[in-house]
Amino acid sequence: MYAELHRLYHQPLFDLLKQARGVHEAHWPEGQVQLCTLLSIKTGGCSEDCGYCAQSARFDTGLKVERLMGAGEVMERARAAAASGSTRFCMGAAWRGVRGGTERFEQVLDIVRQVSALGMEVCTTLGELGPEEARQLKEAGVTAYNHNIDTSREHYPNVVTSHTYDDRLRTIKNVQDAGMSVCCGGILGLGETIEDRLKMLEVLAGFNPPPESVPINSLMPMPGTPMADHSQVDVFDLVRLIAVARIALPGAKVRLSAGRTALSREAQALCFFAGANSIFYGEKLLTAPNPEKNDDLTLLHTLGLMPQQPDRGLEAPGADPARPRGPVPCGA
Repeated sequence: MYAELHRLYHQPLFDLLKQARGVHEAHWPEGQVQLCTLLSIKTGGCSEDCGYCAQSARFDTGLKVERLMGAGEVMERARAAAASGSTRFCMGAAWRGVRGGTERFEQVLDIVRQVSALGMEVCTTLGELGPEEARQLKEAGVTAYNHNIDTSREHYPNVVTSHTYDDRLRTIKNVQDAGMSVCCGGILGLGETIEDRLKMLEVLAGFNPPPESVPINSLMPMPGTPMADHSQVDVFDLVRLIAVARIALPGAKVRLSAGRTALSREAQALCFFAGANSIFYGEKLLTAPNPEKNDDLTLLHTLGLMPQQPDRGLEAPGADPARPRGPVPCGA
């Protein structure tokens, strides 16, 4: 698999784009883009040491720590998101993980039930999950669970030391076993090589069942974090990786995620052509800025693209019975 990904990535750009476009049109012929809204329901004070994250309590980033939002405030934001055209409402909490039976997890389950009743797809990203917590989130109405692997297994210890790559894969397996869709991708600009990026895609393509959506983020360097001085990701590197992701994961939504404020309209158009068909929609991504809603709608209209309708009946991708279930096992 890695050799083929390497071959795809390093071919002439127009040849790669032509191939990716063909795959995209075969699997996503409607010309639609999913609009997702991301809300931080608990901000800052996280015990993890992810080197890119302003929400880590280990770094002096000046971020104000906020407690878990009440259901009323979350619902106000969710209704506004639905009214503006978002079809998936994603809720993120800055903590290591959740544990069943705790007050905060019961609060989250209640929020999920209420948001689910609005008719949007519901996504959460709450850190590590055990099998029982995953089951309860599924029953409460979670459509998809986001848990990015960020980069390759080899480079991961250079980014995070407070948990392991296998910890990430374990949560993903628990999510899949509970019947939820997996939203899992990575971040470009963490000091990784092209080989690290392709190895990340190799891991994602090895999931059984495959991820339902794959966010491709560009690092937004945050003051006070260890990666505050990292340089901007080259646009053509981003486009190449989106194109290879589209070919390797033809049935997944490829989400053009963090870093869009640094991209021109033309660069975003090229990303859509390469196979991106989902974006975060709204002025904020957890703690980072995002393009204005009207700018996004104008760009989609200019490109002849349409917002995707919500699919509350969305079923998680099916597993291939001829292959082992779950992500690549430990040590593979």
